[in-house]
Amino acid sequence: MRGSAVLLIIGAGILSGGLGPARAAIYAFTDEQGTVHYSNVPSDPRYRLVIASPPGEADGKASLTVLLEKSRAFTPAIERAARANGVDPALVRAVIVAESACDPKATSKRGARGLMQLMPETARAYGVRNAFDPEQNIHAGTRYLRDLARRYENDWQLVLAAYNAGPEAVDARGGHIPPWKETLDYVPRVLRIYHRLVEATGSG
Repeated sequence: MRGSAVLLIIGAGILSGGLGPARAAIYAFTDEQGTVHYSNVPSDPRYRLVIASPPGEADGKASLTVLLEKSRAFTPAIERAARANGVDPALVRAVIVAESACDPKATSKRGARGLMQLMPETARAYGVRNAFDPEQNIHAGTRYLRDLARRYENDWQLVLAAYNAGPEAVDARGGHIPPWKETLDYVPRVLRIYHRLVEATGSG
C-alpha cells in the first residue's frame, strides 16, 4: 500500500505492553472458550495490538457525526449479528457507514446492494433472499467479515481490502492490498470511522 495511510499491526509476537497504549488503539485476545475480547485499555497481558490509531481524521466530522447518528437505527441488528459471529459491532457499524452511508436501499454501479453493499453472488452464498432487508443484509455482511477474518488470520487491513476488492484480488497479489485507489482509500476510511466509534464509547 501507499506510504503509511493505515497503521494496522496484526501478528504473533507483538506485545501490547511493549508498545504502550496508543490513542484509540484497539487490542484483542481470544480466551479459552474462543471468545474474542476487544479493548482500548489492555488490562490483560494476553491482549495484542490489532489496530493502531490512524494519524489523522480525513472525514468531515460534521457529516460523519450525522451518519453515525443515522446508524443508530440499526443498532439492534448490528449487535445481534456481531454477537452471533464474534465480530466487534463497532467494526460492523463502520463498514455500514462507509459502504452505504446507512441507506438500506443503496445500490452501487456494480450491483452491490443494501447497508453492507453485498454483491449478488455474496448475498446468494450467505442465503440472503432480500439484500435490501437490513436484518438479512447486516447478518450476511457480518458473517462475511468473520469468514474473511479467518481467511486472513485477523489481519484487518487485508480483511477490509478483501471486503472492498474481493478476496481473489488480495490473494492474486500474494496477500497484499491491491494498489487500487478505491481500496487504498476504503481501508483507512473504515478504520477512521471505527476509531471515532471507539473514542465515542471509550471501549473496544
